[in-house]
Amino acid sequence: MSDPPSSLLIFRRVPAGVPRAKLRQFAISLRDEVADGREFECLITGDRELQRLNRQFRGKDEPTDVLSFPAAEMPAGDAALGELAVSWQRASAQATEYAHSLDTELRVLMLHGVLHLLGMDHETDRGRMARAEARWRSHFQLPNGLIERARQ
Repeated sequence: MSDPPSSLLIFRRVPAGVPRAKLRQFAISLRDEVADGREFECLITGDRELQRLNRQFRGKDEPTDVLSFPAAEMPAGDAALGELAVSWQRASAQATEYAHSLDTELRVLMLHGVLHLLGMDHETDRGRMARAEARWRSHFQLPNGLIERARQ
């Protein structure tokens, strides 16, 4: 696949320690391998913006780690999946809690969000998303994801 458009991964108010190049490469892998080449956009920003989005779109006035916004019905042939928003601040706290790097946690959240963009929903799909997430986490050598954590 060709290089992604510059908008594949957007950083807004993110500190210098966030590994931008590594995350861009991971976003390319997600697009090419998990999403079968379908485009998505991922915003990495802070708690404040995630709280605003969570309040606006889900009616929950609190920050969250990842939000997924699947594309509306697209004309046939349109490959766009939708958009993700990830809080680097939530990711940082969770990385500390689960004893791994910020980079690793951001990858866990991005994978989870892309699976939602693909139409999976761990609350209603009888384990389909959990199985897919486990398979991809193994492929990308990632630790337990959000679904496994919720079961603990």
